[in-house]
Amino acid sequence: MARRWLVTGCSSGLGQALAVAAARAGDELAVTARKTADLSELAAAWPGRIIPVPLELRDADSCAEAVRTAADRLGGIDVLVNNAGAGLFGAVEEVSDTELRDQLETLVVGPWRLIRLVLPLMRAQGHGHIVNVSSVVGRMAFPGLAAYGAGKHALEGMSQALAVEAAPHDIRVTVLEPGMFATRYGTAMAEARARVPAYDVTNREMLEGARGLAENPETGNPEDFAARVLDIVGSDTDTPLRIPVGDDAYGYLDEAEQAYLAEFAAARTIAQGPPRA
Repeated sequence: MARRWLVTGCSSGLGQALAVAAARAGDELAVTARKTADLSELAAAWPGRIIPVPLELRDADSCAEAVRTAADRLGGIDVLVNNAGAGLFGAVEEVSDTELRDQLETLVVGPWRLIRLVLPLMRAQGHGHIVNVSSVVGRMAFPGLAAYGAGKHALEGMSQALAVEAAPHDIRVTVLEPGMFATRYGTAMAEARARVPAYDVTNREMLEGARGLAENPETGNPEDFAARVLDIVGSDTDTPLRIPVGDDAYGYLDEAEQAYLAEFAAARTIAQGPPRA
């Protein structure tokens, strides 16, 4: 049975690859970007399957209109994919209040707003699937990505509560944690306006790596990401809440998990004393 999707951030990268894969599978989609002109080729390639919808995540009226348009044109929404996002690079000391608010508005408030708008529709139809695209940065930290990481950590925290709240209504929740994929994320990432050269020792190499993601032969293919999402959404069995995507994601998060367990053990020793024999 064909699914009806609302997918944000489809002008390029992971969102665009997912839209193509879902349309090819026979599903119908409302896909968003700030400018629908950026979606014209996608819509032209899949007439009747892909509907372009303008969306500014930081604007409440725009979010409400996007959900209304998607529901009206598709006859409902079975899958919401919160994929749209933007990166901000800067040390904690460099990021201003305004830049931080803008980053969190895009990564947390906007997706939360869309979820709040879609949930009544999904409850009324008796099913639904909410997919929040996080990152490995949602479970670990990289220098220079404090604001981005804070947003992704918040998105994952919200998703954990949502999964419990939505389950009795047959609404599934999935958090995807992609590793490094060949997208425009690195080149499009903004930099904090303030600059403190003292942090170059920890942050410059990270920024250069991010800028070169699209050309790095070791980064993942967006089409592979899209295939995994279709597998997850189409699964008839329960899936984990948080699913890393990409081989490198498992390497990063395994290392982070081991570091967490070591830190937890050290903290327990400090707080409770060494284990008793």
